[in-house]
Amino acid sequence: MKRRVGFIPIFSLIFVLIAIAEIVWLHKLQRLDHLLSDFLVKTHAEKLQADPDIVIITIDDASLAEMEGKVGKWVWPRSVHAEILEAIYQQQPKAIVFDLTFNEKDKDRPESDQLFNEAIRGKQHVYFPITLRSLNNDAYVGRLSDLQQALGLIKTAQADPGARGGFLPPLAIDMASWQVGTINFNHDRGIGRSYDLYSNLSGWLMPSLPAKVMQSLGYPVPQQAEILLSWRGSKYPYKRISYSELYADIDRAKPLRPANEFRNKIVIIGADASSLHDIRPTPIDNEYSGLDILATAMDNLKNQRAMQMPSQWPFLLVTLMAIAAIYICFVKRINALIPAVALSMITPLSIVLAYLALSQLWIIHIITPLLIVWAYYFSLALREYWIVHRSYQATIKEFGRYVNPHVVKDWIAKEGSEHVGEKAESRNITVLFSDIRGFTSLSENRSPEEVVALLNRYFTLQVEVIFRFNGTVDKFIGDCIMAFWGAPLDNPQHARDAVMAAIEMSKVLEKFKAELEDTNLDFDVGIGLHSGPAVVGSIGSAERKEFTAIGDTVNLASRIEGLTKGVSRILVSAETMQLCGDALDFHPVGSYKVKGREQEVILFSPLAPISPPSPQNDKDAI
Repeated sequence: MKRRVGFIPIFSLIFVLIAIAEIVWLHKLQRLDHLLSDFLVKTHAEKLQADPDIVIITIDDASLAEMEGKVGKWVWPRSVHAEILEAIYQQQPKAIVFDLTFNEKDKDRPESDQLFNEAIRGKQHVYFPITLRSLNNDAYVGRLSDLQQALGLIKTAQADPGARGGFLPPLAIDMASWQVGTINFNHDRGIGRSYDLYSNLSGWLMPSLPAKVMQSLGYPVPQQAEILLSWRGSKYPYKRISYSELYADIDRAKPLRPANEFRNKIVIIGADASSLHDIRPTPIDNEYSGLDILATAMDNLKNQRAMQMPSQWPFLLVTLMAIAAIYICFVKRINALIPAVALSMITPLSIVLAYLALSQLWIIHIITPLLIVWAYYFSLALREYWIVHRSYQATIKEFGRYVNPHVVKDWIAKEGSEHVGEKAESRNITVLFSDIRGFTSLSENRSPEEVVALLNRYFTLQVEVIFRFNGTVDKFIGDCIMAFWGAPLDNPQHARDAVMAAIEMSKVLEKFKAELEDTNLDFDVGIGLHSGPAVVGSIGSAERKEFTAIGDTVNLASRIEGLTKGVSRILVSAETMQLCGDALDFHPVGSYKVKGREQEVILFSPLAPISPPSPQNDKDAI
């Protein structure tokens, strides 16, 4: 016979395959990883200082307004930039980097372009941006091998000698003065996190502006496609000087600004006025200046502090190990709270470690592994809950036939739905037998269907009373009811509750007889009760079991019920009467010989304000 493969192994195998696909290829959860890492990066960056040797000269809103009266509206004559360039260069900066495009010559003011070129000529470390374009009409197209020196292209072993490229170069600048690099800031799902270092053009590597500057200044630049930026400070981390303030200081006879303000500095000149829209979304801010992005890339290269991301394979291994650990817990039936507590501790610890890793220049994406492991755990936990809940409902349904459903729930809470009723044990209980007297007269003039309907109605009324007084219905034997008190849940007042139930059952009998509206009916019930030890539990074969009570106490209660005819509707043993204490009053009805016992049994009838069942009984006895 083939052994069936269980749900957990099959589900786990499928889940592992999905986890591998997500971590290695799909990356559908990567957005959530970015949300957490961006938050951690922003929090971590606030504690870090930007490189003080990088200074930004910004054409801001104030500069546009103040310069309009001096040089006109934007775009200004390039002779203005020549003046700024000369003033800065006199202070011996490390580099002057323009983040302004000069891809078109000024046809209306060619003398302005000439002055700008004269200011650039012969000066080292003055850099300009270039933009890559497709081979279309608006691009400057040329053979890459011919442009190698002008563009600073790096020839690799895979370089195509006949390849052509499209660019928007600084055509307003003499080619002899070109020191250019691309300015490509990469957007990953709408947020920029990395900066290009080299663009591969058919095997020719085009350096980015940060790579070009740092390489020319002698700083090591890794020959890779991009770097993951390590941010510093808040929205404006680098020292900023308004373009108009600097320009105004040049014209003063006695400058107010320090004479060595730019000495050994890397000076970036660009525009971030609100009308020029040079802003990008970053982990630090959704409107982050492009000048600060460029400065950050240079800072990272200069100080060798770009971020790194570890390989995906360690994350996959850890994820699979966690899934294996959870799998073992569920297969071995270990308490499901143990992996839940472990995961609850690991989750915040992982976040803390991811934050601390930023100090070591590592960005660790932990959300995907955590979500995968949590999803696996919750899937098995929900299945386990469903199984337990189904068992719980089945138990309530099964034992609700015997016991009040509220009692069943308390019983399950104590024993557990898987084990409720399994353990047979000796308990001190009170057993009740109730039998209809004169059932023949009740049924002889009725069809079998009517008889069954009457019995069902009678049993329904009586069972409701038994449940109301915390009793357990053992079984129906023909027109007889067997019930007991004191099990499955402990009940110190089991005798009192049983007698009170018997009194109420007697009252309900009168209501039932009134419902029949047949004055010729002559039937009654006999109810016998006895208290003592009995074995209670699920008893029977493997195929069919029954929750019941067995023992001498049960037999004697049945015998007492048989003695009620002509004596009293309700008879209780001396043991039951004594357990009731002062809660109820009883009337002695004498001693009786019982089959199977040598000594006679002393019986009592509880006193209650109802009519006696027959004229020969005491007026207060039931």
